[in-house]
Amino acid sequence: MTAPKFIRTCSIWRALEVVGDTSVLLILEASWIGARRFDEFRTRTGLLQTLLSDRLKRLVAAGVMEKRLYSEAPPRFEYRMTQKGRDLYWPALMMLRWERRWATTEGKLQLRLRHRTCGHIFDPVPTCLKCGDEIGARDVDWTEGPGVGWMAARYSRRRQQRHAAEAASSLMVDVAQITGDRWASLVLRSIFTGLRRFDEILGDTAMATNILSERLSWLTAQGVIRTHEVGGRRFEYRLTEKGIDYYPVLLMLLQWGDKYYVSPEGPPLLLRHKSHGHDLEPAVTCSCCSQPVEPHDVTFEVIEAPAPALQPAG
Repeated sequence: MTAPKFIRTCSIWRALEVVGDTSVLLILEASWIGARRFDEFRTRTGLLQTLLSDRLKRLVAAGVMEKRLYSEAPPRFEYRMTQKGRDLYWPALMMLRWERRWATTEGKLQLRLRHRTCGHIFDPVPTCLKCGDEIGARDVDWTEGPGVGWMAARYSRRRQQRHAAEAASSLMVDVAQITGDRWASLVLRSIFTGLRRFDEILGDTAMATNILSERLSWLTAQGVIRTHEVGGRRFEYRLTEKGIDYYPVLLMLLQWGDKYYVSPEGPPLLLRHKSHGHDLEPAVTCSCCSQPVEPHDVTFEVIEAPAPALQPAG
C-alpha cells in the first residue's frame, strides 16, 4: 500500500474540497441569480442531467444547499442555499470582481449590483473592517496559527472541467476555470505563500508531477503566473498582476473555510494588515458607502449577452 502524502493544513484546501469544481461553481452562480428547480439549473448551467444531479447531491451533502419539497403530487423539489451556502457570497463577489477586471465581456452575462443600504449601484471591494482600507496581496502578512499542522492529501478523483465554464452562458467563465480547478488554486496558494519553485510547490500540494506541470503551463498561458530565471537553468514561478489580483478570492475562501472547517485548535493561518499592524478583518464592502454587503441587502439586474451578429452571405 502506498504511504499517504501529507500537505499543510489549510482552510483554502478544505474550502476547495467543496467548491473547487467548475460544475459546482456554475450551480452556485445559477442559484445566486434565481435558479431553484432542477430544470432551471440545467438551463442556466448547460450541464448534463447526470452531472447536475450528482453535483446537487454533493452540495446538499456538504450542507451548502438543501432540497425542499414544493409539490407532493407529483413529488417535486427545489434547491435553496443554506446559511453555509449564503456565506459563500463574498468569495463569489470576489470572483465576479476578478472576472470584470481581467476577462473579456464579449458573449457573457453582465450583472448590475445595487446596494439597498445606500441605494447605489456598486462594485464589491475587498476591505479590512478594522481600518476601512482596501486590501490586496501586498497588504497582508501571515504567520502560522494554532491550527497549523499536516494532514493526509486525500484528493478525490475529478475530471478537468474547464470546458464546462466555456460552454455555459456564465457570469464568471475565466475565473471559474481557475477556482473550479482545485489543483490550479492550490498552486496559486503555494506561490502566494512564497513557494515558487517546482519542487517547493510539489511538496506543498502533494499532487502528481504531471498534474503540477500541466497546471503550471496552463496558468502561465492564462497570464496568471510567469517564469523567472534564478540562475543557470533554474527558474521559479511568479505571479503577474493578473495573478496577484486573484488574492481576494483565496482570502475569502480561506475565511469561509476557517468558519466551517477549522480545527479545534484554531485557524492554520493568522493574517495581519501590514500597513497598520493589526489583525486583518477581511470583508467585502460597497464601493459607494463602504459598508459590508450581504445577499439580502443586494438587488441585481442580469444583462443577457447579446446574440452574435449574423454574417452576410458570401
